[in-house]
Amino acid sequence: MSRVSRNWERLVRAVLRTRPSGGGGRVPPSTGLADAVPPSLVKSTNIDAILQAADEVQDEDPNIARILCEQAYTMAQNLDPTSDGRGVLQFKTGLMSVIKQKRSKKDGAKIDRERDIELLWNFYKIFVRRHKVDDMKTEQDKMRESGVSTEKFELKTLEVKRVFATIRAILDVLNILVKDFPIDGHVREEITNEINLKMESDNTLRGELTPYNIVPLDAPSMSNTIGFFPEVKAAVAAIGYNANFPRFPNDFKIPELRNPDMFDLLEYVFGFQKDNVRNQRENVVLIIANAQCRLGLPSDHDPKIDEKAITNVFLKVLDNYIKWCRYLGERIVCNSIEAIDKNKRVIFVSLYFLIWGEAANVRFLPECICYIFHHMAKELDTILNQSEAGPASSCKNNENGSVSFLEEIICPIYETLEKEAVNNKNGKAAHSAWRNYDDFNEYFWSPSCLKLNFPIQKDSKFLHKPTKKKRTAKSSFVEHRTFLHLYRSFHRLWIFLILMFQILTIIAFHDGKINLDTFKSVLSIGPTFAILNFIESFLDVLFMFGAYTTARGFAISRLVIRFFWFGICSAFVCFLYIKVLAEKNDQNSESIYFQIYVLVLGVYAAVRISFAFLVKFPAIHSLSEKSDPWSFFQFFKWIYEERYFVGRGLYERTSDYFRYVLFWLVIFVCKFLFTYYLQIEPLVEPTRIIHGLKALPYSWHDLVSKDNNNALSIASLWAPIVAIYLMDIHIWYTLLSAFVGGVMGARARLGEIRSIEMLHKRFENFPQAFSKNLVSPMAKRLSQDGSSVQQNKIEAATFAPFWNEIIKSLREEDYISNREMDLLSIPSNTGSLKLVQWPLFLLSSKILLAIDLALDCKESPEELWNRISKDEYMGYAVQECYYSAERILHSLVDDKEIHDATGKLDSSAKLDAAGRIWVERLFREINSSISDHSLFVTIKPKKLKSVLTRFTALTGLLVRNETPELKRGVSKAVLDLYDAVTHELLTSNPREQFDTIQILVKAQQEGRLFARINWPRDPEIIEQIKRLHLLLTVKDSSANIPKNLEARRRLQFFTNSLFMDIPSATAVSEMIPFCVFTPYYSETVLYSYSSLWVENVDGISTLFYLQTIFPDEWENFLERIGRSDTSAEALKENHSDTLELRFWASYRGQTLSRTVRGMMYYRRALMLQSYLEKRSSGIEDGYTGAEILSSRGYETSLLSRAQADLKFTYVVSCQIYGQQKLKKTAEAADISLLMQRNEALRVAFIHDEGGNQFYSKLVKADIHGKDQEIYSIKLPGNPKLGEGKPENQNHAIIFTRGSAIQTIDMNQDNYLEEAMKIRNLLEEFDEKYWNSHSLRAPTILGVREHVFTGSVSSLAAFMSNQETSFVTLGQRVLAYPLKVRMHYGHPDVFDRIFHLSRGGISKASRVINISEDIYAGFNSTLRQGNITHHEYIQVGKGRDVGLNQIALFEGKVAGGNGEQVLSRDIYRLGHLFDFFRMLSFYFTTVGYYVCTMMTVLTVYVFLYGRVYLALSGLDAGISTMARMLGNTALDAALNAQFLVQIGIFTAVPMVMGFILEKGLLKAIFSFVTMQLQLCSVFFTFSLGTRTHYFGRTILHGGAKYKATGRGFVVEHITFAENYRLYSRSHFVKALEIALLLIVYIAYGYISRSSSFILVTFSSWFLVLSWLFAPYIFNPSGFEWQKTVEDFDDWTSWLLYRGGVGVKGENSWEFWWDEEQAHIQTFRGRILETILSLRFFIFQYGIVYKLRLTGKDTSLAIYGFSWIVLFGIVVIFKIFTSKKAANYQLVTRFIQGVTALLLIAALVVVIALTELSIPDLFASGLAFVATGWAILCLSITWKKVVKLMGLWDSVREIARLYDAGMGMIIFAPVAILSWFPFVTTFQSRLLFNQAFSRGLEFSKILAGNKANVQV
Repeated sequence: MSRVSRNWERLVRAVLRTRPSGGGGRVPPSTGLADAVPPSLVKSTNIDAILQAADEVQDEDPNIARILCEQAYTMAQNLDPTSDGRGVLQFKTGLMSVIKQKRSKKDGAKIDRERDIELLWNFYKIFVRRHKVDDMKTEQDKMRESGVSTEKFELKTLEVKRVFATIRAILDVLNILVKDFPIDGHVREEITNEINLKMESDNTLRGELTPYNIVPLDAPSMSNTIGFFPEVKAAVAAIGYNANFPRFPNDFKIPELRNPDMFDLLEYVFGFQKDNVRNQRENVVLIIANAQCRLGLPSDHDPKIDEKAITNVFLKVLDNYIKWCRYLGERIVCNSIEAIDKNKRVIFVSLYFLIWGEAANVRFLPECICYIFHHMAKELDTILNQSEAGPASSCKNNENGSVSFLEEIICPIYETLEKEAVNNKNGKAAHSAWRNYDDFNEYFWSPSCLKLNFPIQKDSKFLHKPTKKKRTAKSSFVEHRTFLHLYRSFHRLWIFLILMFQILTIIAFHDGKINLDTFKSVLSIGPTFAILNFIESFLDVLFMFGAYTTARGFAISRLVIRFFWFGICSAFVCFLYIKVLAEKNDQNSESIYFQIYVLVLGVYAAVRISFAFLVKFPAIHSLSEKSDPWSFFQFFKWIYEERYFVGRGLYERTSDYFRYVLFWLVIFVCKFLFTYYLQIEPLVEPTRIIHGLKALPYSWHDLVSKDNNNALSIASLWAPIVAIYLMDIHIWYTLLSAFVGGVMGARARLGEIRSIEMLHKRFENFPQAFSKNLVSPMAKRLSQDGSSVQQNKIEAATFAPFWNEIIKSLREEDYISNREMDLLSIPSNTGSLKLVQWPLFLLSSKILLAIDLALDCKESPEELWNRISKDEYMGYAVQECYYSAERILHSLVDDKEIHDATGKLDSSAKLDAAGRIWVERLFREINSSISDHSLFVTIKPKKLKSVLTRFTALTGLLVRNETPELKRGVSKAVLDLYDAVTHELLTSNPREQFDTIQILVKAQQEGRLFARINWPRDPEIIEQIKRLHLLLTVKDSSANIPKNLEARRRLQFFTNSLFMDIPSATAVSEMIPFCVFTPYYSETVLYSYSSLWVENVDGISTLFYLQTIFPDEWENFLERIGRSDTSAEALKENHSDTLELRFWASYRGQTLSRTVRGMMYYRRALMLQSYLEKRSSGIEDGYTGAEILSSRGYETSLLSRAQADLKFTYVVSCQIYGQQKLKKTAEAADISLLMQRNEALRVAFIHDEGGNQFYSKLVKADIHGKDQEIYSIKLPGNPKLGEGKPENQNHAIIFTRGSAIQTIDMNQDNYLEEAMKIRNLLEEFDEKYWNSHSLRAPTILGVREHVFTGSVSSLAAFMSNQETSFVTLGQRVLAYPLKVRMHYGHPDVFDRIFHLSRGGISKASRVINISEDIYAGFNSTLRQGNITHHEYIQVGKGRDVGLNQIALFEGKVAGGNGEQVLSRDIYRLGHLFDFFRMLSFYFTTVGYYVCTMMTVLTVYVFLYGRVYLALSGLDAGISTMARMLGNTALDAALNAQFLVQIGIFTAVPMVMGFILEKGLLKAIFSFVTMQLQLCSVFFTFSLGTRTHYFGRTILHGGAKYKATGRGFVVEHITFAENYRLYSRSHFVKALEIALLLIVYIAYGYISRSSSFILVTFSSWFLVLSWLFAPYIFNPSGFEWQKTVEDFDDWTSWLLYRGGVGVKGENSWEFWWDEEQAHIQTFRGRILETILSLRFFIFQYGIVYKLRLTGKDTSLAIYGFSWIVLFGIVVIFKIFTSKKAANYQLVTRFIQGVTALLLIAALVVVIALTELSIPDLFASGLAFVATGWAILCLSITWKKVVKLMGLWDSVREIARLYDAGMGMIIFAPVAILSWFPFVTTFQSRLLFNQAFSRGLEFSKILAGNKANVQV
């Protein structure tokens, strides 16, 4: 303990010193012991404040610091005497060591407590006098009222807060000490009076120190301007305590620092937590204030909230509750909405938010929240009618009398949720075995919920907890794991496809003739339709198992009625059709049954169509609603469509309906024409021939094909066609959606500016477009009236500050250099110059080109000017150069104010008038000649170059700082210019005129001419000189500015978006407020300095990688920090440079710091916009003219910052930040650093205090740089009951603000120019924008993404292009015209109020909601929301860049889609959408993965069918006798499959996107480049990934979040790691297909080798892609040294048996066990068994093909083959047996004898029988397949095999199989590694983008040697 005591303080201080500093942030880092106080002590004391004060006064008086530390220790000891709290013992020990050190400095003097009090008191008085505490607040108020800059004001505020915090801490200690220790009475009285005086006037003191989030509501704060906004003051008044409310009881404590309000009443009545009340008080105030802003700002004098604003908020917040009451037929809390007055509306809204804010996991049950609110609102209504308020009985504990909403209402519900969550066994239990969030919520969709008592009794059915013996039943839906959900959810699609296939087939078999006979045959669809509907109703009944005891009676009744109805209908229709067939065969029949049959079908079809129109057709939906009161219609509508609380009203406008109907009709026409003519019709004749073939010889013992007309042969022929038929609709969808998306993109004007040249040409249109779309009316006041030139200039002046801020941000991000920033910046255009000034990059070299034109000119001045004006910017440059030269020369000779060399005004000095006269007459003469079109009469154009050279020399001197020498040089330069102009440029006539001016002649003779000049002082003139000098000297080509590709892309997109259809911008004060919300777990926040230098296995450090990939940005970074030509190692010498380096690297990775920087651009943009609006409107007075449109100082404007904070908040939900702080991890320090650098950043986290006590906390950086707790809300328990990310979002969503919320992932980025458009985007929520083109208000605004990770490797480019095509063109079509866009992840913008009252922004049930984001879209759509998509704004997005990362990501998404198939959301949307919208929904969600899987299954179906024909011997027989096998149909099917397989149809939207946004030539080039980079191999490989994980998830489950990592992937992946990852998903399946192909080659009937190649090409391509793609796309995958190392690593892994705790990556055995974990259920084992049986066909067929067996087809042959196989297994057992050491000699002897006997027997058999060497190979293939089947079965029935004692043998066989598969794959890799050129080719293939950018990527691949050069 003594050692800890000695070192603890040093350790703590060292750790704290190493925490990164603010580095430009607004607050310094926290230091000292205050940051080490355990949370348990901070919660109830101010120990941290006392220790912080001790740190503050340490330097002033160490003795006082010692007294404060001692008091802190005493308080800690009293609070936790046994040190039970987490970290308390270490804290107290360390603090005591600090105290001992401080005492030792007193030279051993005894501690006198009375003396300490006196010292403390004296220090207090001195401290107060020195800091002038009494005057500080007055001074601060004056600064705030005077409008001083924010920087000065904040420094003053920071000083005030620090001083006040120290004073308060000292007074608190004095107060305690005075009470505890006897001291002199006079001193005691003096101290007591001072304490009482301060406490009485402590409001200001406490107001400044009280933590708050955005608005200081708990105590007044003079330093926060938001509180003075009229709308905020009006909102605070609106929640004030009304005189009509009941009075508070006497024991209620009235707030000291503010007036009581409604929230105080609700807190007292219902026992809400204080911090929940504080949180929701601010939330409601901001909602009301912003609602008022939308209607108009209230007056400053006595501001009030309009009744309409309150009503809007009330209806918005309680909309779901009102709908819930109507659905259940229950009255709302009052008789009617109209009867609720304004105050009650506010208090009901407040109550709802308080319930929601404390509901924790119950927030996922929105209707449960409605139920709770319903009853509590009734209680509140009763209490409001009383004279005195009292606690609500529902929240009062009858035992101890305490009032707690959390304990009495939420905890019982949470405990049941928790028990069910435990019952899911961490996601491994079947979904049907436990209740998820949806099951609990849907209980409240039934009127029976109203019969529950309130609060809900613990013995109620709803709160029944599951036990081990008895599980609880589901609510209304059971997620059984089966593929049949696809049919159940989308039965209308499958029925339609089956019926159409049946119709087309019937027509084809009737030779395309449409007659009565054909019509009768087509009517066979009647029984088919009835039976398929019966199957669907049967599945409904079957899948409801598990919910019958709890489901609503009406729901069960509907299932039973539909089951019997469709059963009877199908039986009746089948009976009728059988009779019709009988009549058809009877020539004498009168067709009675046929007529009845047609009548029945007609009536049934009419009824179904009628109800379909009533329910689904938009135009008559109102008629459907009117028919509800009629029982007949109500009953049949109920039978036709289930009625849920959600999913009602899923219809769109009639015009939208016809659009997506037309879309699908086009697809159907194309699909069915293709199907009929290229798939079905070509198979008709072969089918007839095969059906008619008799007595075909079989080469095996046939068991199933006797007398069935070759049914299996026909099935094998038709199976691939049917498979393609079921999936090729997706092909047609892809093609049409690409076309439609391209047309829509072109109409939206996307891609109009797609190059830097286009940007140059359109630049002069940007100011007007910008002013039209992105400038609010408030900021346009200056641009009223005026000439066109003046109007253009004003628009340019308005545009300039925004454009320059964009360019500045590009410089801050190091995309451009200082020089490029100067060239790209646009002048303010607020000066007196007569024309618009454009950026210099547009004008560069234009003057020199104009001079060349003048030199070559032989025409008139007009013709010269026409030639110059052909280039608009050359004309601008010439005019600007002339006008600027005139102004500059006038300023030099102006004698109004003359300054000396020091800059002081020299009143005695006076310039000679001669120079001024020359300048004035010169320009008067030139201007006159220009007006008279006689310029060439006045000047000699060929001499312009000489004059230009001298003028350039002059400006070169003037741009430097003034010195006496320079001033003399300028005089000489002006004189030289005078000589050049007068004697060279001017023609003889004007020259003679100047020579006759006596004053000039005399001045020149006396040497006075231009001897003294007036050095420019006017900022406008100085700026003009700098600009003119650059204009004359810059010779860079404008095509190369900016050089950086990312900077170009961003500027092109931004400027292009200015011309798109964008809602008009409103003033910032009137815009819709929003919040950005980012969930974070443990990803990288900020790269540490050391991690940047850590080298991977290839010797590549992160820093070296970034320097190589971004060389220009590295140079720009060094230039920005002033360290050009400096090595990276030199930066570590300076802490600030090191920090900047860390941020530079982090901003190029997928880190939280990059995301935070990007999202904080929103605040910066709003500050700039607000600042310019306030100036234009005159709110910020004292500015005139040019200053009004200047952005200088906007970041330090108090009003602008306050306005931005009122409209924008940013919350990062760092779930485990509390744990990270306790462990003092680097992530915690980095998050703290981000808060210090971003004052508006808020961090929410879950704090675990032990003992199952959890809190949701919100923190920000305080004045000392440490975390300041704003809110701490207790939770009912551990909040993580479901999926981690949505639970993380849910706990923190209560801290969000505003009307909208943008969900941002932590691998995203944002840009300042895009942030400027956020208020335009938010206007999409306004009714005036959506009412004209939509039926309902948007609830989610889809936003375009730019994938920023696709610029280096080919894989990254593939992924980037694929993702980009989906988030642009794909989602464009989904949103319109298809109206089925969902939420596919971030960065969509949610209607916050809509979603928080409907379950949140994601779903969290374990496993089923693993793809949590898309469920927000499902939920929004089902609840009558509207999801739109907008492409005029973009957000950056990072994606996975390595093959393994991509595979893990796609596996996660595919697994999530597999779970979606089982979900109730998919089921309901599939049922409740109209047919055509359902088609769109299916093919863009789970249908995409179904079609992907069908693509692979087509290969299997085709090859197994061919192998069946080959092994059975029918292939040759049919081909010989029929001479045709329908190759046309087969080719069409397989070609379609192949094109899907290699990603051609995936690439179609990409190519369309390229054409649209890059141009046709670039699109073709990009597509060809992708093909050369083997993108087809990548897409084929991805096909296997998606198929594997999607299928396995539905069969067995096991979907889970897979951390892909977001680092830079250029390192080599070992062979073993690739094998582990892809063995079962790709390699096994590829080898199976290869085996099928080999068997087909060996035994199939192939008439021509070319036809075999064509038919099987796609299969071979798939095999090669699946086997070798991981190695083709593996960096250094064919480098010989790494190949050798990989082989050693793989063999070690394969043979290592491991031990306890060994992971799969270290031992094959443990990996093998992990690979079997997905087989858990009996149903899964049955399915695996069925699937494994397919491998037995190889042995059964091959043994009859051996020469040894001849033509014998007896079953004994097959039986004998099993005996041989058994013998092989025994031999294998002999050779792999492991005996004890004593028996090793015997074992080896037996193995040797067995080997010799085996060889001898084999030789004898070959010699004496017909067995041949090919037979041996064939037998090997057969036994390999059978062995794999046995192995699969053994794994499936693992327990049985273990009981038989055969598990060890099975494991060794499995090891042998993996060794064999590995060698098959490894051998080609090793062979290719022999050739060095293969590695070079692979590097070029992988990193072509890098090579094309001129990067030396070989450095990266070279490894260590290259790092030396960093």
